[in-house]
Amino acid sequence: MASQYGDVVSIRRRPGSVFTAMTLGEPCSLGGITLTIRKFGSRLLEMEDLIRAGALNRALANRLEDYILSRKNLLISGGTGAGKTTLAASLGRFIPPDERLLLIEDTAEIQLPHQNQVRFEARREQNGLPAISIRDLLKAALRHRPDRILLGEIRGGEAFDLLQLLNTGHSGTLSTIHANSAKQALSRFTSAVLQSGIELPYRAIKGNVADSLNVVVQVERRPGRRFISEVLELNSYDADADLFDYCVVYAAKQDPS
Repeated sequence: MASQYGDVVSIRRRPGSVFTAMTLGEPCSLGGITLTIRKFGSRLLEMEDLIRAGALNRALANRLEDYILSRKNLLISGGTGAGKTTLAASLGRFIPPDERLLLIEDTAEIQLPHQNQVRFEARREQNGLPAISIRDLLKAALRHRPDRILLGEIRGGEAFDLLQLLNTGHSGTLSTIHANSAKQALSRFTSAVLQSGIELPYRAIKGNVADSLNVVVQVERRPGRRFISEVLELNSYDADADLFDYCVVYAAKQDPS
Protein backbone atom coordinates (compact mmCIF):
# COMPACT_ATOMS: atom_id res chain seq x y z
CA MET A 1 0.00 0.00 0.00
CA ALA A 2 1.59 3.31 -1.02
CA SER A 3 0.68 6.98 -0.94
CA GLN A 4 2.64 10.02 -2.11
CA TYR A 5 2.79 13.50 -0.62
CA GLY A 6 5.02 15.75 -2.74
CA ASP A 7 8.49 14.28 -2.57
CA VAL A 8 7.67 11.97 0.36
CA VAL A 9 6.40 8.45 -0.32
CA SER A 10 5.20 6.22 2.51
CA ILE A 11 5.03 2.50 1.73
CA ARG A 12 3.41 -0.12 3.90
CA ARG A 13 2.43 -3.70 3.16
CA ARG A 14 -1.06 -4.94 3.91
CA PRO A 15 -1.96 -6.54 7.31
CA GLY A 16 0.70 -9.05 8.24
CA SER A 17 3.40 -6.67 6.96
CA VAL A 18 6.96 -6.91 8.19
CA PHE A 19 8.18 -3.37 7.57
CA THR A 20 7.29 0.24 6.99
CA ALA A 21 9.43 2.26 4.58
CA MET A 22 9.66 5.94 3.76
CA THR A 23 11.68 7.57 0.99
CA LEU A 24 12.62 11.22 0.74
CA GLY A 25 14.05 12.60 -2.46
CA GLU A 26 15.50 15.84 -3.75
CA PRO A 27 15.39 18.71 -3.04
CA CYS A 28 14.57 17.83 0.58
CA SER A 29 17.25 15.14 0.83
CA LEU A 30 20.44 16.93 -0.19
CA GLY A 31 22.54 13.79 -0.56
CA GLY A 32 20.08 12.03 -2.85
CA ILE A 33 17.22 9.65 -2.13
CA THR A 34 17.03 8.53 1.50
CA LEU A 35 15.33 5.24 2.35
CA THR A 36 14.39 4.31 5.92
CA ILE A 37 12.89 0.91 6.72
CA ARG A 38 11.20 0.10 10.01
CA LYS A 39 11.12 -3.67 10.22
CA PHE A 40 8.69 -5.59 12.42
CA GLY A 41 9.44 -9.04 13.74
CA SER A 42 7.42 -11.93 12.35
CA ARG A 43 6.82 -13.31 15.87
CA LEU A 44 4.72 -11.49 18.46
CA LEU A 45 6.76 -10.85 21.61
CA GLU A 46 5.20 -11.90 24.89
CA MET A 47 6.07 -10.72 28.38
CA GLU A 48 8.28 -13.77 28.92
CA ASP A 49 10.40 -12.64 25.96
CA LEU A 50 10.87 -9.20 27.52
CA ILE A 51 11.84 -10.74 30.85
CA ARG A 52 14.45 -12.94 29.18
CA ALA A 53 15.78 -9.90 27.31
CA GLY A 54 16.25 -8.03 30.59
CA ALA A 55 13.64 -5.34 29.86
CA LEU A 56 12.01 -5.97 33.27
CA ASN A 57 11.97 -8.49 36.09
CA ARG A 58 9.30 -10.99 37.05
CA ALA A 59 7.93 -8.92 39.93
CA LEU A 60 7.42 -5.88 37.72
CA ALA A 61 5.81 -8.00 35.01
CA ASN A 62 3.32 -9.30 37.57
CA ARG A 63 2.57 -5.76 38.73
CA LEU A 64 1.94 -4.60 35.17
CA GLU A 65 -0.33 -7.57 34.56
CA ASP A 66 -2.29 -6.63 37.69
CA TYR A 67 -2.70 -3.09 36.34
CA ILE A 68 -4.19 -4.43 33.12
CA LEU A 69 -6.51 -6.91 34.80
CA SER A 70 -7.73 -4.29 37.30
CA ARG A 71 -8.48 -1.93 34.38
CA LYS A 72 -6.02 0.81 35.25
CA ASN A 73 -5.41 3.49 32.61
CA LEU A 74 -1.78 3.19 31.53
CA LEU A 75 0.42 5.65 29.67
CA ILE A 76 3.67 4.26 28.23
CA SER A 77 6.32 6.92 27.64
CA GLY A 78 9.78 6.90 26.13
CA GLY A 79 11.99 8.15 23.34
CA THR A 80 11.99 7.10 19.70
CA GLY A 81 12.80 3.41 19.33
CA ALA A 82 12.73 2.79 23.08
CA GLY A 83 10.19 -0.01 22.75
CA LYS A 84 6.88 1.72 23.58
CA THR A 85 4.96 -0.12 20.86
CA THR A 86 6.52 -3.47 21.78
CA LEU A 87 5.63 -3.03 25.44
CA ALA A 88 2.09 -1.88 24.57
CA ALA A 89 1.58 -5.00 22.46
CA SER A 90 2.94 -7.25 25.21
CA LEU A 91 0.70 -5.65 27.83
CA GLY A 92 -2.25 -5.85 25.46
CA ARG A 93 -1.94 -9.63 25.51
CA PHE A 94 -2.98 -9.53 29.19
CA ILE A 95 -6.40 -8.16 28.22
CA PRO A 96 -8.94 -10.97 28.71
CA PRO A 97 -9.90 -12.55 25.38
CA ASP A 98 -13.63 -12.13 26.02
CA GLU A 99 -13.33 -8.32 26.12
CA ARG A 100 -13.95 -6.26 22.98
CA LEU A 101 -10.77 -4.41 22.04
CA LEU A 102 -10.62 -1.26 19.91
CA LEU A 103 -7.16 -0.51 18.52
CA ILE A 104 -6.51 2.97 17.07
CA GLU A 105 -3.21 3.80 15.35
CA ASP A 106 -1.72 6.34 13.00
CA THR A 107 0.09 3.49 11.22
CA ALA A 108 -0.94 -0.09 11.94
CA GLU A 109 1.87 -1.72 13.91
CA ILE A 110 0.46 -3.47 16.97
CA GLN A 111 -0.58 -7.09 16.45
CA LEU A 112 -2.74 -8.77 19.10
CA PRO A 113 -4.25 -12.27 19.09
CA HIS A 114 -7.72 -11.21 20.29
CA GLN A 115 -10.55 -12.46 18.09
CA ASN A 116 -12.97 -9.76 19.25
CA GLN A 117 -11.05 -6.68 18.16
CA VAL A 118 -11.72 -3.71 15.91
CA ARG A 119 -8.77 -1.96 14.25
CA PHE A 120 -8.85 1.65 13.10
CA GLU A 121 -6.08 3.44 11.20
CA ALA A 122 -5.88 7.17 10.51
CA ARG A 123 -5.76 8.32 6.89
CA ARG A 124 -4.15 11.36 5.33
CA GLU A 125 -5.94 13.23 2.59
CA GLN A 126 -5.14 11.52 -0.69
CA ASN A 127 -6.62 10.91 -4.12
CA GLY A 128 -9.61 13.11 -3.37
CA LEU A 129 -10.45 11.24 -0.15
CA PRO A 130 -10.77 13.36 3.01
CA ALA A 131 -8.37 12.88 5.90
CA ILE A 132 -9.52 10.87 8.90
CA SER A 133 -7.56 11.78 12.01
CA ILE A 134 -6.94 10.00 15.28
CA ARG A 135 -9.33 12.52 16.84
CA ASP A 136 -12.06 11.49 14.41
CA LEU A 137 -11.53 7.83 15.25
CA LEU A 138 -11.55 8.46 19.00
CA LYS A 139 -14.80 10.40 18.75
CA ALA A 140 -16.36 7.46 16.93
CA ALA A 141 -14.87 4.87 19.28
CA LEU A 142 -17.68 4.56 21.83
CA ARG A 143 -20.22 3.87 19.10
CA HIS A 144 -18.49 0.53 18.62
CA ARG A 145 -18.98 -0.48 22.26
CA PRO A 146 -15.37 -1.30 23.16
CA ASP A 147 -14.44 -2.79 26.52
CA ARG A 148 -10.89 -1.53 26.05
CA ILE A 149 -9.26 1.14 23.89
CA LEU A 150 -5.61 0.93 22.88
CA LEU A 151 -4.32 4.16 21.34
CA GLY A 152 -1.06 3.71 19.44
CA GLU A 153 0.47 7.13 20.13
CA ILE A 154 -0.56 10.52 21.47
CA ARG A 155 0.91 13.37 19.46
CA GLY A 156 -1.52 16.29 19.77
CA GLY A 157 -5.15 17.24 20.23
CA GLU A 158 -6.33 13.63 20.40
CA ALA A 159 -5.14 13.74 24.03
CA PHE A 160 -8.23 15.84 24.84
CA ASP A 161 -10.57 13.32 23.23
CA LEU A 162 -8.88 10.48 25.12
CA LEU A 163 -9.18 12.49 28.33
CA GLN A 164 -12.88 12.92 27.68
CA LEU A 165 -13.29 9.16 27.31
CA LEU A 166 -11.40 8.52 30.52
CA ASN A 167 -13.37 11.17 32.41
CA THR A 168 -16.65 9.52 31.42
CA GLY A 169 -15.67 6.31 33.14
CA HIS A 170 -14.01 4.34 30.34
CA SER A 171 -11.26 2.37 32.08
CA GLY A 172 -8.54 -0.06 31.10
CA THR A 173 -7.11 2.17 28.36
CA LEU A 174 -3.54 1.80 27.10
CA SER A 175 -1.68 4.51 25.15
CA THR A 176 1.85 5.79 24.41
CA ILE A 177 3.58 9.15 24.23
CA HIS A 178 7.08 10.46 23.51
CA ALA A 179 8.86 11.71 26.65
CA ASN A 180 12.26 11.53 28.33
CA SER A 181 10.86 10.62 31.75
CA ALA A 182 7.62 9.53 33.36
CA LYS A 183 7.22 12.96 34.97
CA GLN A 184 7.77 14.69 31.63
CA ALA A 185 5.13 12.40 30.10
CA LEU A 186 2.51 14.05 32.32
CA SER A 187 3.60 17.49 31.14
CA ARG A 188 3.61 16.40 27.49
CA PHE A 189 0.15 14.86 27.85
CA THR A 190 -1.12 18.14 29.31
CA SER A 191 0.49 20.13 26.49
CA ALA A 192 -1.07 17.77 23.93
CA VAL A 193 -4.51 18.48 25.41
CA LEU A 194 -3.90 22.20 24.87
CA GLN A 195 -3.18 21.52 21.19
CA SER A 196 -6.83 20.51 20.75
CA GLY A 197 -7.80 24.18 20.82
CA ILE A 198 -10.11 23.66 23.80
CA GLU A 199 -9.95 26.65 26.12
CA LEU A 200 -9.46 25.16 29.56
CA PRO A 201 -7.27 26.46 32.39
CA TYR A 202 -3.91 24.74 32.47
CA ARG A 203 -4.37 23.59 36.06
CA ALA A 204 -7.86 22.28 35.33
CA ILE A 205 -6.38 20.11 32.58
CA LYS A 206 -3.73 18.79 34.98
CA GLY A 207 -6.47 17.97 37.47
CA ASN A 208 -8.35 16.01 34.81
CA VAL A 209 -5.16 14.18 33.84
CA ALA A 210 -4.58 13.17 37.47
CA ASP A 211 -8.18 11.98 37.80
CA SER A 212 -8.00 9.92 34.60
CA LEU A 213 -4.53 8.41 34.29
CA ASN A 214 -3.47 5.84 36.86
CA VAL A 215 -0.02 4.61 35.84
CA VAL A 216 2.90 5.94 33.77
CA VAL A 217 5.51 3.45 32.54
CA GLN A 218 8.78 4.89 31.22
CA VAL A 219 10.92 2.85 28.81
CA GLU A 220 14.47 3.67 27.77
CA ARG A 221 16.97 2.56 25.17
CA ARG A 222 20.63 2.16 25.92
CA PRO A 223 23.28 0.67 23.63
CA GLY A 224 22.29 -2.94 23.11
CA ARG A 225 19.14 -3.01 25.21
CA ARG A 226 15.72 -1.56 25.96
CA PHE A 227 14.22 -1.66 29.44
CA ILE A 228 11.59 -0.19 31.76
CA SER A 229 13.30 2.51 33.82
CA GLU A 230 10.45 3.86 35.93
CA VAL A 231 6.84 3.26 36.91
CA LEU A 232 4.69 5.92 38.56
CA GLU A 233 1.29 5.56 40.18
CA LEU A 234 -0.57 8.85 39.86
CA ASN A 235 -2.66 9.82 42.89
CA SER A 236 -3.88 13.40 42.50
CA TYR A 237 -2.99 16.95 41.53
CA ASP A 238 -2.48 19.85 43.95
CA ALA A 239 -3.67 22.95 42.08
CA ASP A 240 -2.34 25.34 44.73
CA ALA A 241 1.18 23.95 44.57
CA ASP A 242 0.86 23.05 40.86
CA LEU A 243 2.27 19.60 41.54
CA PHE A 244 1.21 16.07 40.69
CA ASP A 245 1.06 13.71 43.64
CA TYR A 246 2.53 10.39 42.53
CA CYS A 247 4.32 7.39 43.94
CA VAL A 248 7.38 5.85 42.30
CA VAL A 249 6.69 2.13 42.55
CA TYR A 250 9.64 1.05 40.42
CA ALA A 251 12.94 2.67 39.45
CA ALA A 252 15.69 0.82 37.59
CA LYS A 253 19.31 1.16 38.54
CA GLN A 254 21.32 3.73 36.66
CA ASP A 255 23.30 1.03 34.90
CA PRO A 256 21.08 -2.08 34.88
CA SER A 257 22.79 -5.40 34.38
